[in-house]
Amino acid sequence: MQSGVPNLTLITATDRHPGEPFFKAVEQALLGGVDAVLVREKQLTSASLLALASRLRQMTYDNHARLIIHSQADIAVAVDADGIHLSSAEIQTIPAARQWLADANKTVSVSCHNADELMQASVYDADYAMLSPVFATASHPGTPYLGLDGFHALASAATLPIIALGGIGTDNCKRLQGMQVAVIGAILDAEDPCLTAQQLLAATRVEAG
Repeated sequence: MQSGVPNLTLITATDRHPGEPFFKAVEQALLGGVDAVLVREKQLTSASLLALASRLRQMTYDNHARLIIHSQADIAVAVDADGIHLSSAEIQTIPAARQWLADANKTVSVSCHNADELMQASVYDADYAMLSPVFATASHPGTPYLGLDGFHALASAATLPIIALGGIGTDNCKRLQGMQVAVIGAILDAEDPCLTAQQLLAATRVEAG
């Protein structure tokens, strides 16, 4: 699997996008360049999550992309996922997550929303942090967001790699100045997930160059 931080992460949301259309969108997104899928499905039973993760594991294998599981290390180990992603409340469990994975090539990443959480993530040696929300987001309506200035101030001061998350789409991605990004609706709501993934990647690369 690829080393370093994923360039474009797709976060799952089967409660909003159920059934076969979801898998078709993921497949198209992978073809468009998504290099990591983060399975975040808090509403699913362990059995349903295992079934979902197993299918996505095969899809990500086939497309040379990473599979990351949110919080549930047992599911991550069961499907041979490439890493675990933890919530900000779980930062102190990073060492335990690494023990579960028992593989130095697998990543442990965390969600962060402020400078204190970023500092904790660094202290506990997270591989990278998803910093959010950058913009207003449909998945957390009404939640205060960082804005570009707030995001860039936190990201530039951070001592670990950062992925931008929250309200990111093809219209504002280039304003993130080459940051790696994670999205949900931008791809899953798109008429053409493959093209949207390509556009998101192109926007970050133009600014990065």
